[in-house]
Amino acid sequence: MTEPRTSRFQSFDGQEIAYHRMGEGRPLVLLHGFLSSAHQNWFAPGHAARLAAAGFEVIAADLRGHGQSAAPVEPEAWLPDTLARDQLALIAHLGLSDFDLAGYSLGARTAVRAVVGGLAPRRMALGGMGDTGVMEAGARAAMFEDSIRHGDKAQNPRAGRYIQRTMAELGLNPEAMLGVLAAFKETSRAELAAIAVPTLVVCGADDQDNGSAEALADILPAGRVEIIPGDHIGAVAQAELSQAIADFLTAP
Repeated sequence: MTEPRTSRFQSFDGQEIAYHRMGEGRPLVLLHGFLSSAHQNWFAPGHAARLAAAGFEVIAADLRGHGQSAAPVEPEAWLPDTLARDQLALIAHLGLSDFDLAGYSLGARTAVRAVVGGLAPRRMALGGMGDTGVMEAGARAAMFEDSIRHGDKAQNPRAGRYIQRTMAELGLNPEAMLGVLAAFKETSRAELAAIAVPTLVVCGADDQDNGSAEALADILPAGRVEIIPGDHIGAVAQAELSQAIADFLTAP
């Protein structure tokens, strides 16, 4: 499999967003998790290659603040739903009218917000996400903010150390990461119940970080759930994740 092709574009507010493409076929937009990147979540574990082999053109964006995308720190760069608006801008930039969409963790939350905002994929897959992760951002965002600001002096020192170490290893700007959290917008049950897009909720068996995957699938009118091995961090590295997404997207 060839190396991904990297391009950049100016999003709705002029910030530069990087995206990486692999394969040929039906467009599949992939969104990664918080404190990660397209490379770390999709390319390094082999998911992009497996999905490309299944007949998709993988288009994996680096979310604002992450990877090779801009990491602004000004508050005006982090208005509510900024990440979702970036995806709407990406789809418009690429001129896509028929495509699929998948995200993991923050990427899944962003996918939901983009669909609420008007994005219309044929099918959607939400990885590492449950009901409260979409509908109740507050507590988890507060944990991340505490960890980013205080490290091993956070309320949960272990989480603080892990998050500080992850940011350092990936070269992530703490102020930009706080901006990501500031841009969170919760999704109401009514908004979820109005999403008609056929949706797979795929989650690790030991992952309760974002609530119940089954409950999220039950709220979605065309939702279904699949459980794979692993916890929130481990499941994203499992081949079962991309296999479940490929099977769902290619099913009749």
